[in-house]
Amino acid sequence: MSYELLIALRQLRARKFQTLLSVGAIALAVMVLTVSHSLLAGFTGELYNTTVEKLPHVSVSPEEGEDYIYLYGTLIERISSIEGVTAISPFLTGQASFKFKDNSLNCELRGTVPSQENQISSIEEDMVEGSFQELDFSRNTVVIGSKLAEKLKVNLGDSVDVSFPNANPLSLRVVGIFHTGSPLDESLAYTSLKTAQQFYDVSDVVNGVSVRLRDFNNDRKVANEIEEVGYNAKGWTETDPAILHTIAIESTSNTVLYGLIVVVASFGVVSTLNLSVIGARGQIGMLRAMGAQVSGIQRIFILQSGILGLLGALFGTFTGVLISLAIGQYEVPADPSDAYGSISFIPIVVHPQYILSIILAVFLLNLITGVYPARQAAKIDPIKAISSK
Repeated sequence: MSYELLIALRQLRARKFQTLLSVGAIALAVMVLTVSHSLLAGFTGELYNTTVEKLPHVSVSPEEGEDYIYLYGTLIERISSIEGVTAISPFLTGQASFKFKDNSLNCELRGTVPSQENQISSIEEDMVEGSFQELDFSRNTVVIGSKLAEKLKVNLGDSVDVSFPNANPLSLRVVGIFHTGSPLDESLAYTSLKTAQQFYDVSDVVNGVSVRLRDFNNDRKVANEIEEVGYNAKGWTETDPAILHTIAIESTSNTVLYGLIVVVASFGVVSTLNLSVIGARGQIGMLRAMGAQVSGIQRIFILQSGILGLLGALFGTFTGVLISLAIGQYEVPADPSDAYGSISFIPIVVHPQYILSIILAVFLLNLITGVYPARQAAKIDPIKAISSK
């Protein structure tokens, strides 16, 4: 062990109160930063689960000037050959008016192949009553959202009248109710592709194809490859940019805010070390008189600053992780107005790599902020320091 490190440790032990105060200030700042990031990561993940994971990563629409995709089987084969594509679902969608007894509401009616659509939106996981796959086995059936069912006062097994201008009116039996916790619960209903084609009075055509990717971050790349075939294609980052904007704004604002807290705590360490320099003038003078180099004196105080930062970061992250995990066990009270519930526990995600980056960043920041008091200590005249003791 070098003499600089030995002296730095002795100084920290000798000033226990100041040391604990400095470590506590940094630990508190790091703890707040760790908990806030865990909460942000958790809610970001929940946002992705309820939006991006429920949306097609790439949406394909008809060629310019066309209303439908006619040879959609050929298009699906071409899309399947693109690297990274894991699922494809053709659909025919449009507006429809739902009526049950005295209640009526307009929403989107989407005709799909249930087995393929489930691979895109995982709608089967959101079913709270009935079965989504029932659309494959029964004619003239429909699956509707929980909010739509609530407003129409429809129950499983009821038949609703579906109509729209220039469409063939149908009576569809409700075979399932889904709940996603999103606006889709009120604005979307599913039926089979053949039933939708019958309702809208069209032949074997679709007006869209949904694509799911292994990595949703490659949406624009895959969309560009599909556009080369001649069809319009957009990734989810183009069709739903608000999701990215929301995440970016929250992440940036939190990072800046809590980063400033850490910086303030680090400058508190500088103040403590400055007081230490004033109190240790005699000792610094004796070290210089004994032959200690100016660089050695500087290293003593930089090491003190680094040790304080490292201890504070370790205690802060450890406490922050424990608090985050405890918060994650907190059960969210159910909303009485939501019969199906949504989030049951506060979402928490702790990223080990982020914890390590916090520890490293705080340690380096304190090393840097320790340079100033170290330089002040190195400027002390040994003769004046000893004589004034």
